[in-house]
Parts: sequence; structure tokens; C-alpha cells
Amino acid sequence: MTIEQFKAALAAKPFRPFDIHFADGDKAPVRHPELVLINQGGRTAYLNTQGEEGVLFDLLLVTKLAFHDESRPRRRKRERG
Repeated sequence: MTIEQFKAALAAKPFRPFDIHFADGDKAPVRHPELVLINQGGRTAYLNTQGEEGVLFDLLLVTKLAFHDESRPRRRKRERG
């Protein structure tokens, strides 16, 4: 996994949610690209996971991105009549 691949996943249109897998076996979900901040040097990032909680990580320790399955059926709106 390269830093460029990570940035490309964040910039994808449309955005597809994914899980970040780290070298130590942990993982963290990315539900929206605006929840990730990459520092000016481009090697360290911060992911806001819930409210005030977050994960600070080295992009070189990301082993893979697991994109969420989009084949789930979407909920249909009820028709009013």
C-alpha cells in the first residue's frame, strides 16, 4: 500500500467507504473522506472515528484498504398513497 493509493481512495468519485488495515493487525473504518486529515509532510494522518475520538497513524504502516461491499440492497422508500 502506497501513500498515493491511500490518497486516491480518499479522492475517488464517488467515494467508497473502506477499512484501513494496519501492520499491527488493527483496523479502522473510513466512512467519509473528510474525516481523514493528512499532515503537510504527507506521511502521518489522523482519522476522526467517533465524535472526539480518533486514530493518528503513519501512512507507511497501512497494509491494505478493504472496501465495503456495495452489493447490499438499498432500502426503498415507502410509497404514500
